[in-house]
Amino acid sequence: MPNYNSNTELNIKGEICPFTFVKSKLALEKMKKGEILRVIVDYEPAIRNVPRSMEEQGHRVLSTGKINDTDYEIIVEKDGKR
Repeated sequence: MPNYNSNTELNIKGEICPFTFVKSKLALEKMKKGEILRVIVDYEPAIRNVPRSMEEQGHRVLSTGKINDTDYEIIVEKDGKR
């Protein structure tokens, strides 16, 4: 898994969908275009749902993956259309 330097890290472990996407979207709204957000979740469906929703919003998902036995990360570039 590539190592991206995130501008902002959002730890939303304990949250479930749709709150994982809503909180991620709110964090991105405070960021500048091209900045990178690292989202940490422990709700396994979020690793599929959040990236899909982010791309629908025009952001670029750079990476998703498992951090450890219970946690996942989603790396998103704000407005990073390909």
